[in-house]
This record gives sequence, structure tokens and C-alpha cells, in this order.
Amino acid sequence: MRILKLNDSTKSDILSNLLKRSPSQYGEYEAIVKDIVNAVAERGDEAICEYTTKFDGWNATPDKLKVTRQEIEDAYKQVDEKFISILREAAGNIADYHVKQKKQTWISTKEDGSILGQRYTPIDSAGCYAPGGKAYYPSSVLMNLIPASVAGVKRIVLATPCMKGTDKVHPITLVAADIAGATEIIKVGGAQAVAAMAYGTATIPKVCKITGPGNIFVALAKKQCFGMVGIDSIAGPSEILVLADETADPKYVAADLLSQAEHDELASAILLTTSEKLANEVSKEIDTFLTKLSRSEIITKSLDNYGYILVGDTMDDLIDVANDIASEHLEIQTKDAFEVMTKIRNAGAIFIGPYSSEPLGDYFAGPNHILPTNGTAKFFSPLSIDEFMKKTSIIAYSKAGLEAVHDKIEYFAEKEELTAHANSIRVRFE
Repeated sequence: MRILKLNDSTKSDILSNLLKRSPSQYGEYEAIVKDIVNAVAERGDEAICEYTTKFDGWNATPDKLKVTRQEIEDAYKQVDEKFISILREAAGNIADYHVKQKKQTWISTKEDGSILGQRYTPIDSAGCYAPGGKAYYPSSVLMNLIPASVAGVKRIVLATPCMKGTDKVHPITLVAADIAGATEIIKVGGAQAVAAMAYGTATIPKVCKITGPGNIFVALAKKQCFGMVGIDSIAGPSEILVLADETADPKYVAADLLSQAEHDELASAILLTTSEKLANEVSKEIDTFLTKLSRSEIITKSLDNYGYILVGDTMDDLIDVANDIASEHLEIQTKDAFEVMTKIRNAGAIFIGPYSSEPLGDYFAGPNHILPTNGTAKFFSPLSIDEFMKKTSIIAYSKAGLEAVHDKIEYFAEKEELTAHANSIRVRFE
């Protein structure tokens, strides 16, 4: 793994290289996605079935697009009891964490009897996307659906493609979806799934919001459908950044970097350290691990393209770089790790200490693993129940309350030359 000295030039080059991974940089796919979205919007189920048959390799018809209860029951028989138990325990941890995010409706009353407030209500429906086809991610199913369920969303749709060349969703995905509270599961993937949930078809009624990660076609479809529906964010490839000093265990650091590099060739793994000795040891450990890991070819391409070890003079210099990169996952393996954590402003999730390895968050701890990527942690947050709630303002002024300020409101409206606004206040006191 390449080792570089941190300076303004290396920092600039790395930031520029990482931005090439953003979905916004793949303009050549936008026309394809636009055609798919428009076809689904215009032709509904007919287009859905055409694309599903073409891309997923099974003869899709409208009556086969939804998973039946029998298919779910059959899936439970195909998944071993140990894993079902682990899924249930993980689901419990995720639910417990997200319950704490709930906000309360509030009301404030003034002395003149006027009332102001804010009401929190769940959205009516949510469409959650989970990748499938070549791979399956029950952890993403749990992370997607459970916050919606905790928020109180009544209709929770999971969209996921079938296993390649079959009309069956992977049984582990079905079990996870059932545990997480899905009310519907549709056998559709890609941009066509996003379009179906955004515009609605005869078989798949539209939803209010679409969440969850997917490939570039899913990301661009979410971007295009924003406005017809809400979305959480536009996800890019996975990434990890480790802040470490001489106290870190090089084997732990190397293992954690590789845990994200194995996702795909566009994944990014970066170590920022003040120790040149640690940098060299981590690089050697990575070489050793690569001889043992099943996805070593993908990992190697990821590290060649977007993997870096940067050696800096001070921890504060490294923290500044970490805040500029704003990584999806950020691990801190240093002495005084909690003190370092207080200086981190931009990260999707922070993992503190040698025993808080990133996969702990992926699968089991409870915080959501659907996180902002490609520097968007500067303005986006992890998926939470907030994504499935909406706020409504409450205003109930008394006559005395309005009378005390009516002339100011009229004056304000007239300054904007909105005389009807002013009139709607004035008529109450003529």
C-alpha cells in the first residue's frame, strides 16, 4: 500500500482523486437512467416487467412482482436457526438505538393566549432499497427498514432484485425484511425499482420517500426522482479512514482498512498516522492478509486506485485532513482517543478504540450503517428515524395576540408590495 508524506500537494491530489468516485461524476449513465425512469413513469408495470426480464434474467409479469407470504414462510425454512437468532438480536439493538432518536411534539403558550408549536408525524409510506442479484445484504435491510418501523410508518416497501436468473429473492433477505417490519416486498431492482416507487404503477403504489444504498443506476435514479419523492441521500462507494498513532496495533489497522476495500474497486481505505513505523507495519500486514482473503483481487484494485497511507507531523494536521475528507467511516486508534474524537467535525460514523472495529457498526451495535459518502458527511447525516418523520408548524394566535402586532405585519407586507397579504390582516381590525 502506498505510503506518502502529508503535505498540501498530497492532500489536494487525494481529495481530487476521491471525488472521482462520486455518483455526480458518472454523467454517461444519466441518459440511460432518464430513459428507464421515464419509461416506468409512462408505462408502469409493462416497463417494470420489461426491464426486470432484461436485467435480472427471469420472465417478470405483474402478478409475480410482489413476494407472497408463502415465499416468506418458505424462506424461514431455508435459513439456519442460528442466523435467524443473530438477525433478531441485531434488529433489537438497531431498534433500541433508533427509539432514542424520537422527538416529541411541543406546544408553547404566550400570556395573551396565542399558541405556537411543532408536531411530529411519520410519513405515510417509505420505499427502502436493498441491493441483490449477485450479492445480498441483510444488514442493509435491517438498517433501512427498522428506523421506518420505529418512526411509525404504516406502509414500508422493500425493493430488491431476485437472485440472478431466478424469480426468487434470496431467503436471507426475505427473513431480514420480515423481522425488520416490511409490509410489502417487491422483486424489482435498479433504476426501475426507484422509478416504480417514485411514480407508482398499478401493482406498486408510489411511496413518500426512498432510502437505501445501491449501484450507480440506483443512485442516479434517486437523484432524478427527487421532488416526486423524498430521498435520504445519494450514496457513493464505501470508504474508511483510520486515525492512528504509535500506540495502534498494525494488524488491527490493516484488517479494518481491508474490511471496506473488499466492497468494490471504487472503495477507499486511508490511514492517517504520525508514525512512520506504524505505516510500514500496516503495509506489511496488508500484504499478508491479501494472501488469505477471498476478495483479494477486488481489494488490490481498490487499494491501487483509492488506498493511501499518509504520514503527518502532528495529530492536529491529520485531524484537519480527516475533516476535509469527511469519511463515511472514521476509526480512531490513538492514545486519548476520546479527546481526538472531540476535534472531528465531519464523519458519517466514528469508531473509538481498538475494539470498535467498523464491522461492529455494520452488523450489530445499533447505530445505522447507511452513512453519507464522498465528503457529504459535511452536510448529510446517517439514516435515522428523522428521515421517516416530518414536522408541521402549529400557529394559533388569539385576537389580543394578533391585535398587538397587526400594524407591523401590514407594514411588512406592504414593503413587499403584497397588498392582499396586508389586507387579510387589516380586515380583522377595521
